[in-house]
This record gives sequence, C-alpha cells and structure tokens, in this order.
Amino acid sequence: MNLFNRVVPSRRQAAPFPPQHRTGAPESATGVLPDPRLANLSGEWVVDPAHSRIGFSVRHAMVTTVRGCFLEYESRLYFDAHDPTRSRADITLFTSSVDTGVEQRDAHLVGRDFLDAATYPHMRFTSTAVEQTGADLFRMSGELTIKGVSRPVVLDMTYIGNVTDPFGYDRVGFDGTTTINRSDWGLTYNSRLAEGGAMVSEKVRLQLDIAAIRTPPSTG
Repeated sequence: MNLFNRVVPSRRQAAPFPPQHRTGAPESATGVLPDPRLANLSGEWVVDPAHSRIGFSVRHAMVTTVRGCFLEYESRLYFDAHDPTRSRADITLFTSSVDTGVEQRDAHLVGRDFLDAATYPHMRFTSTAVEQTGADLFRMSGELTIKGVSRPVVLDMTYIGNVTDPFGYDRVGFDGTTTINRSDWGLTYNSRLAEGGAMVSEKVRLQLDIAAIRTPPSTG
C-alpha cells in the first residue's frame, strides 16, 4: 500500500483563519527556543482524513476499553514556527459520524442518551492558547463544545515530524491527548453493574493522531 497515496482533504473544509499581524519579537513564557526542525512549517494546514484519527477511548464494564472515532469533520489549523503561542486550531466534528465498529453501539451513541446527533449535529474544539513546553512538546488550551455545553480542556501535543511527499504535498504530524469527565458536558447516561461500579466510565480519553497538509496561500 502506498502510504503517501495522493489524497487531498476536501471534505467540508472550513474557511481559512484571518491573516496574522505580527507586532513584535516572539516571546516564550517557558524560555523554550523554537525547534529549527519547525522553521518552515508556518502557515495554514488542514487535517488529512485519510491518514488521521480523531478518536476516544472509554472503560466499559470496568474490565475492558472501547475505542471509537469520528469519521467526518471540518478543520482549519495555523502553525507559527517562530512564535508557537500564535498557533491555533479549530476542529468541528459531525456527531453522527461516530464509529466504534459496532453498529448497535454506534446507534446508541448518536441517540438521545449520549450525543443526541439529531439535536446537536456538531461538537467543536477551538483553541484559546498554545504554549511550547519542550523541543517537540506543546500544550494547547481550548474550548470543547458538546451538546451545546462549552468547557475548557487542555491538550498535550507532541510534534511527530514533517515531510514533503512524492506528490509535492507538505505534511506534518502531531499527536494530542486529554482526558475529560463526560458528565461535565451532560453525557450522564449510565447503567450500574451488579458487582458495583458503572457500565461506562465517566472518564473519556480523547486522542488526536493528526496528519495535516499545508494549504496553498489564498490569492486575490
């Protein structure tokens, strides 16, 4: 299989961010110097759905873990290599696209007990701040909106690498994780086990395995 098959993300691409206006030299609250490997990555990017996974995992019945992902989403990303604090991300997930590999379970998740996709077709993450914490480590704060409820979350991000593929596309990889309490967003449905404990854990781990492609600069 060609890992660099010529896939250009085209599904529901969001409008680009407005241009950045730099007002001075970059500052770093942590004193971490910009990684020279990131020097050429400044600009607009979009998640490549063919090589990315925006997913989650949750403990089920206290003894196993169920994993799933969202297959449909809009994305717009901006990375500033010289001043990572100016970087930002906006990702909208289509709740009806949840996929855990079990049709009956997916139908339950998109129903009123959980995501209620008919009423709330989207969930969204919008960054509010980015901090570089190491040579290839970043902390991205933002607002996560589920079922109309917006609450702050913090993603721990790791820079994986960048490459120009055989078709001339610039690609960059980041992994991100955070853990949330689903009841904070009104996802409170549960069943109790006879042995004690809950059928579905309150804690949900969100996992973003992102491969992004640079978008060409707009003209005109």
